[in-house]
Amino acid sequence: MVNMNRRQFFKVTGATLAGSSLALLGAAPGTAMAEVRQFKLARMTETRNTCPYCSVACGLLMYGLGDGSKNARASIMHIEGDPDHPVNRGTLCPKGAALIDFIHSPNRLKYPEYRAPGSDKWVRMSWDDALTRITKLMKADRDANFVEKTADGKTVNRWLTTGMLAASASSNEVGYITHKTVRSMGMLAFDNQARV
Repeated sequence: MVNMNRRQFFKVTGATLAGSSLALLGAAPGTAMAEVRQFKLARMTETRNTCPYCSVACGLLMYGLGDGSKNARASIMHIEGDPDHPVNRGTLCPKGAALIDFIHSPNRLKYPEYRAPGSDKWVRMSWDDALTRITKLMKADRDANFVEKTADGKTVNRWLTTGMLAASASSNEVGYITHKTVRSMGMLAFDNQARV
């Protein structure tokens, strides 16, 4: 090795460099795995849903851990676009792709809250109390402002002081039922977020 010429030095150095590079890149023989690794979403529950952000209503596939057993807490681990959905065909915009952050955000509201007039604090309330309050306020407003007949005696059954804005992520069937419900109460101000 001491009497090595320049050509021999480059051959030894090149062979050493190539061998160490191949070993670092994984070409060195190692222990063979006894089984094939499972797909990362194989143990998860797949749920189809609709993106809540805009009026496009893209389809989502949500993957969650937790099988509903007694001590298991379900948690969504992965969200992607639904390739079978006719609207987005598997694609998502940046907001839809970041839905996992929306779901796991500590600032996300999960319960209804109420702020009394003049108060600066929001108080958590149950869903039953919130729906009861909304129902009572709607009934009081409808009773006070419902127009059954015009001045010339025509029956109109109008409720002009309250309106309804429907969700864009609803299906056609839900939109039809919402429309029928709102119109049966006499509301004229009815719109859908998809058009706004």
